[in-house]
Amino acid sequence: MGSVVQNDDNRGCSQGPRRCGRTGIRRGRGRTGIRRGGGRTGIRRGRGRTGILGAFTVLALTALASGCAGGGGGGGGASLRPAAGQQPEKAAPPEAPAARALHAYAGRLRAARQAQVAAARRWGLRKVPLTPPAPPARKPEITTRRGFEVADHEELGLPPVFTTVPTEDRVVFLTVDDGAEKDPAFLRMMSELKIPYTAFLSNFLIKDDYGYFKKMRDLGVTLNNHTLHHPYLPALSYARQKREICGMQEVLRERYGDRPALFRPPYGNYDQDTLRAAKSCGVRYAPLWDEEVFVDHWEYRESDQDLHPGDIVLTHFRGRGEWKGTMPDMVRRFVDKVTSKGYAVARLEDYL
Repeated sequence: MGSVVQNDDNRGCSQGPRRCGRTGIRRGRGRTGIRRGGGRTGIRRGRGRTGILGAFTVLALTALASGCAGGGGGGGGASLRPAAGQQPEKAAPPEAPAARALHAYAGRLRAARQAQVAAARRWGLRKVPLTPPAPPARKPEITTRRGFEVADHEELGLPPVFTTVPTEDRVVFLTVDDGAEKDPAFLRMMSELKIPYTAFLSNFLIKDDYGYFKKMRDLGVTLNNHTLHHPYLPALSYARQKREICGMQEVLRERYGDRPALFRPPYGNYDQDTLRAAKSCGVRYAPLWDEEVFVDHWEYRESDQDLHPGDIVLTHFRGRGEWKGTMPDMVRRFVDKVTSKGYAVARLEDYL
């Protein structure tokens, strides 16, 4: 109770529980009190009995007694102890939110790892794929590889052409071109293994099943530009190159909602007009590749015939019609190789 009922002399129940045990409020010479005994409880005021006023007095006295019962003595008013459970020094400390969040995060990591182990076994991998590091907070500077420049490349601000991302992380990047094969098992395998990859699509090969690549996009894969018809671009005029590149940008925007920032010229061939046309319709990067993986072998650009941190690896949407195996067979060869070399597969866009 936050206040004390007082008499006309401003003396309340501050004198402690003993005085409050004999509750009485003097008013002039009269005396108002509670009589107990004889089976009757009454309220006197002078010689007469009170009615409504007496009832209010009873309520006031009852409230006053309740307040005094819990109060200590002395001072300018009764001191009240907080209710049980409201005393921090006695309550059990709750688990900190940060600790709960960390515990939940660790649980999710364990569950994800167990699922990946099961998936690796199910898809016939020799080892579980390595987990890539977190995307770099500071992106590496991407420049054109020496010998891959065109005239006035830097002066015109043309998209850089590169085969490797400059990083010390032991990661490689898988890129898949064109869109000819549409194997549902490939989507399942990559999703279950949590292997990131980047697709470069040509419209004449995907238009018979745009929905397949929508599923791919919904799984978190970025769909990028590989021209409308996969021509040898340097043989075309600037206007025709622009139609091939910018036309594919519009197909990707209409079908999948975005005009991508990445473009790969078919066969890896380009000239200044190619990069000028690409820049005109929003392309920022033109990644090529350092290795290519097939279902039954690898091919390397570098003389050491080996993987390096940040290498871009090329493969294609192909199946038994052109390969001696399936896309899952290719993925198995790819993942087993990079894992045995101590590399994880990272998402290319995370480094750009």
